[in-house]
Amino acid sequence: MIEKVLIANRGEIALRILRACREMGIQSVAIHSTADSDAMHVRLADESICIGPPKAQKSYLNAHAIISAAVISNADAIHPGYGFLSENADFASMVEEHGITFIGPSSRHIRLMGDKIAAKKAVAAAGIPVVPGSDGKIATYEEADAVAQQTGYPVLIKAAAGGGGRGMKVAHDRNGLRDAYQFARTEAEQVFGNGAVYIEKFLERPRHIEVQVLADSHGNVVHLGERDCSLQRRHQKILEEAPSPALNQSQRNAIGNIVLNAMTAIGYKS
Repeated sequence: MIEKVLIANRGEIALRILRACREMGIQSVAIHSTADSDAMHVRLADESICIGPPKAQKSYLNAHAIISAAVISNADAIHPGYGFLSENADFASMVEEHGITFIGPSSRHIRLMGDKIAAKKAVAAAGIPVVPGSDGKIATYEEADAVAQQTGYPVLIKAAAGGGGRGMKVAHDRNGLRDAYQFARTEAEQVFGNGAVYIEKFLERPRHIEVQVLADSHGNVVHLGERDCSLQRRHQKILEEAPSPALNQSQRNAIGNIVLNAMTAIGYKS
């Protein structure tokens, strides 16, 4: 039973978590930089601990300081919110190693989903249909050329560690493949520190549908419906609409069941 949660975030995100803790009768611990000592989330929490100077790298991104704050305050769990360290597998692993509950996916699943090649293989094995393309990373242009011809143009070169629309480049024909391949690899290395890329068939007018999933440590998995993220600019979402206007109820149920079965198969928990 969780009795005290340390909130490893700030602002509106922290306030939402604070409200949930208060409604559930759970004590809260706010962390803050010196610049946020008078912030609302600090004033409303049951306890607060300063973890560093204004720069996020030395406070809200300082994993060691956050773990120390959790130990000092005897927190049972850490809630990372979103952003900052919420998708950092090393941080989640540190939390787990200290016997503290990480409110979110396990470090194993964060690490798995952070590598798009590994994640694609995992969900394909669990029964989720995937976009045609390479079986793994593409190491040379010649390999990219062979996969692109087999898949059919246009193709999308994607960074294995990508996110936020970065490390992606479309090749509409063979003439543009070499530049697209080199661009994606270079940007992936510069932005993510990992130049590995793979190839997928480029879907020119798709609906981008995401399914929200919750799973506990007892094997129970539920989905909370879908959100339509089709309105994008440069492969980045501009608007998320829920429920999707493109789906009827039978399609919604079918997609939801596929996702539930897959998450159960990989042992996901959040």
